[in-house]
Amino acid sequence: MFKKLFKKTEPQPVEVRGKTLVCTHCKNELFWIRRAQLNRSVSSFLGLDWADRSATCFVCSECTKIEWFLG
Repeated sequence: MFKKLFKKTEPQPVEVRGKTLVCTHCKNELFWIRRAQLNRSVSSFLGLDWADRSATCFVCSECTKIEWFLG
């Protein structure tokens, strides 16, 4: 859903399911895009971190609040 956005390293506007993403704290519309691994303690203990889900994170370029999306 967000793969094509990861190529840019500058903050950019983001659209999620047809709606422009707006920071819920400062109302900014520019975000840095990152991926985050959602590690579980059991997976980490067994060395299977790679099998855990990941999330797409949008970091506000103004206040740095993080918006998380699974999928």
